[in-house]
Amino acid sequence: MDFSDEPGVTGVMVIEPMGNAGPFLAQAAARLGIRLYAATDEHVHAAYEPWLKRCLHGVCLTDLADTASALDDMEAFCRARRIVGVAVCWELLTPLAALLAARLGLPGNDPLRARAARNKIAMAEAFRAAGVPAPAHAVVATAEQAHCVAASCRLGWPMVVKPAEQGGSWGVSVVAGPDGLDAAVAAAGRFTRAEPHGLPLDSRVLLQSYVPGEEFSADTVLRDGVPYPLPVVRKDTTAGRYRVETGHSCPAGLDARTVWSIQETAARAALAVGVRNGIAHTEVKIPPGGEPVVIETGARLPGDNICEVVEAATGVSEAEAYLRAVTGRAPHTEPTRHAAAALRFLLPERAGLLQEVVIPAVPGTHSQIHIRPGQPVPEPADSSGRVGHVVARAASVDEARRLAHQVIADSRVKVS
Repeated sequence: MDFSDEPGVTGVMVIEPMGNAGPFLAQAAARLGIRLYAATDEHVHAAYEPWLKRCLHGVCLTDLADTASALDDMEAFCRARRIVGVAVCWELLTPLAALLAARLGLPGNDPLRARAARNKIAMAEAFRAAGVPAPAHAVVATAEQAHCVAASCRLGWPMVVKPAEQGGSWGVSVVAGPDGLDAAVAAAGRFTRAEPHGLPLDSRVLLQSYVPGEEFSADTVLRDGVPYPLPVVRKDTTAGRYRVETGHSCPAGLDARTVWSIQETAARAALAVGVRNGIAHTEVKIPPGGEPVVIETGARLPGDNICEVVEAATGVSEAEAYLRAVTGRAPHTEPTRHAAAALRFLLPERAGLLQEVVIPAVPGTHSQIHIRPGQPVPEPADSSGRVGHVVARAASVDEARRLAHQVIADSRVKVS
């Protein structure tokens, strides 16, 4: 269905489209005949890449860190145009999107529960109240409190330490014993504001019991509280103290029952945090011989180019499904192709100044460099340390994974 054929259906407000999901939203909107508008501040807008400025039909300049003022500005902007939906790219802004949709009387998420899709402490409580399988947890503000929790033995070792509010694996670490707890709590609790908008953050720290097993992500589109499951994606991560995502592949290589179990659990997680009209990106682990356990969920499109991986493998556009949901339309989530795709990230061995990066061009793959020579490379402790990535397409997921792995193995990264 082309929305441009329907009178009155023309515009979607995207609260801060600058991010990994932005290009996929722009492409999906163009296919659907939807006009995209953005809400951001003056300084962030000035840094937009040319392609993003070109695809927007208007921009509401406001202070997204000031909820009351931003809502007033965005409401006036939307009412002056034919805005019929509200979308968001960053999970820290999802409560703001829920509030704006409610003000405008548009399809959105439950504004009273939306904070649980941003704040991992509120999320853990929402999961517990809804009976969603999730790790045991505790909340602390200091290392001393963390040691008291550890001494109680109720979470066990290893233990996961993470910020209440952050993304991209920032501040997350897996601690093997008491000796590493002080540094882990300090790393997780150092975030008080999120750039580039200076959003105030809850600086408390969430402790979780460690769940062993393979990792997957399962996205869910919801319309009027009815979940539409999207394909399950396998996730690869580093080992050790930091668990940085190193790649994604689709299909996940699971039997039909396990896929259904992951999708059903992910849908329950989305509903628990108030997602009603939109999308949820849920991360799960399956312990050996066990059932899916939800690690966390976010009321947003996935990052890490997962949209590209899913569409290449299945033909399903997560961004199109999201736009349909926020504009009150039934999403299209049935696969239209049966292929495979795999993504691998190129990580440096250490921090430093990037001197050289080369990703070979191989048939069936394409790549992108994130950090250019001459720029600093952070320690590969979170997503900011990725130098680049490669996406491989093939008839089978084993072949796609092999191809992507080979390209990364043949790549060169030189850091001084």
